[in-house]
Amino acid sequence: MLKTVDEALLQAVSHIWNSDQGSHFTSLQYIDRLLADQVQISMDGWGCARNNIFTERLWCTVKYEDVYLHEYTGPKEVFRSLVQYIYFYYYENPHQALDYQTPAQVYGVSLPVVHST
Repeated sequence: MLKTVDEALLQAVSHIWNSDQGSHFTSLQYIDRLLADQVQISMDGWGCARNNIFTERLWCTVKYEDVYLHEYTGPKEVFRSLVQYIYFYYYENPHQALDYQTPAQVYGVSLPVVHST
């Protein structure tokens, strides 16, 4: 978990970092790492799953439209598949809630360049 936080902070330091109150997000090592970069920590209220509803909905969609449909042979294949799906989701798939436009069209979303490991 801390390695992932470090990698994210190398890309850009966020002013606010939001998470739920899971034990890995409330550990002293995690909190100290964010505070060292002067990141304001925001945590959803206990038992408030709706606070993160848009992200939860996205991951539900990703799981049902991509992850559950594949039998991956390893982490690199998972990574490649998720990158392809996220690209499709934002740039090619029109969303009913967005008047059948893509999120990229509506919000001007620009995905960062992702390097596989």
